[in-house]
Amino acid sequence: MPQQLIDGNREWVERMNREDPQFFSTLASGQKPRYLWIGCSDSRVPANMIADKLPGAIFVHRNIANLVVETDLNLLSVVYYAVHFLEVEHIIVCGHYSCGGIKAALDTKPLGFLDGWIGLIRNVYTKNRKALDNIEDPVERERAFTEINVKQQVKNLSRIQFVRDRWANGERPHIHGMVYDVADGLLRDLEVNVKSAAEADAL
Repeated sequence: MPQQLIDGNREWVERMNREDPQFFSTLASGQKPRYLWIGCSDSRVPANMIADKLPGAIFVHRNIANLVVETDLNLLSVVYYAVHFLEVEHIIVCGHYSCGGIKAALDTKPLGFLDGWIGLIRNVYTKNRKALDNIEDPVERERAFTEINVKQQVKNLSRIQFVRDRWANGERPHIHGMVYDVADGLLRDLEVNVKSAAEADAL
């Protein structure tokens, strides 16, 4: 048994009960998050912590390199539930610098079972090869690729029909692209913001 996790949980419960005796009973009554966060599975990028939000504020989906794939039933189910039942106001697609998935996509060595997923990230590089190959500094190229990948996933998300159906009815969500810098802890707005099919088509 991972006793450190059990012990940590007990300490957290005690602390939260001291700070707010109604905290857990409030959580148990239901959730109404304003945000859906589509982020990377990287252990250094916990959505609630880096946004300084308590449990209940952010509905979260995470996968390697924060991809939005039209055939991913897991992701589509999360987005559908968030949009139609939780009625989230904003969807954040958040990448991060020093992402293992981005690094793997920049390399050509085989990764076994992961090749199928990493290939989806490599496809984003291929679409943007000219611009990325013009960046000589490998660190800057990787950072630029991270940002381009976020923008591509915002585009992918904006093409989902049930999201567009909400927009057609004058409803939210608004979609935003962000990137997190593990080195300094700061979130950066990539200024990729979409709230209509017309804006999405203009990306």
